[in-house]
Amino acid sequence: MDKIVLVTGGSRGIGAATALLAARQGWAVAVNYAQHSLAADEVVRSIRAAGGRAMAVQADVADEAQVLRMFEQVDARFGRLTALVNNAGIVDRAQRLDQMDIARWRRMLDVNLLGSLLCAREAVRRMSTRHGGAGGSIVNLSSAAARLGGAGQYVDYAASKGAIDAFTIGLAREVAAEGVRVNAVRPGLIETEIHASGGQPERVRELQHLVPMQRGGTAEEVAQAIVWLIGEAASYTTMAILDVTGGR
Repeated sequence: MDKIVLVTGGSRGIGAATALLAARQGWAVAVNYAQHSLAADEVVRSIRAAGGRAMAVQADVADEAQVLRMFEQVDARFGRLTALVNNAGIVDRAQRLDQMDIARWRRMLDVNLLGSLLCAREAVRRMSTRHGGAGGSIVNLSSAAARLGGAGQYVDYAASKGAIDAFTIGLAREVAAEGVRVNAVRPGLIETEIHASGGQPERVRELQHLVPMQRGGTAEEVAQAIVWLIGEAASYTTMAILDVTGGR
């Protein structure tokens, strides 16, 4: 059976590192992006240059019609999906709850939570033996913020990731007997562009003293955990939430 993985938010950061590592381990990779087409194309070029199979596919995961189209494009190009990495996510600038507006909350939950639900639904429809599939694996991206709360910075982001933890546990139990494994990875302070997008480009350097290992992590270190979880080496692992946080 072909190993086919869709990585949402796969054009940069943890998503790009995951796409590249999965390709090196023999996966055909669909690299999803919302806006950064050039970055997604570069990831695809790198994979193909190394002899792998990859495609770029545009979709805002918060938009159901775009998600449906994305999965149809992957079906047409590679066939039935065998793994999904729900990596697409956003943060916003540091604020207290009493400074935030509802538009921010809606976008945060639309992308971080509903986007993951939508993509997981479509993946289950393709992987589950209940739907004629041959099984598969879903890895959701949570965050250490789900445990720490994000006080004074982004409690809304933390809440969206806490919901991902609960969703991972529930879906894992729901589809375990149908050949689908569902796990999550909780990254901690990781050197990626997401901090700059939230207006804190120096966040890792400023907070790394709080990490027992005294440093931030890399996207590649998180990718190692994700790719292990989607693969056969983790064949008896489901409902796990794996911290990649340097001990924080």
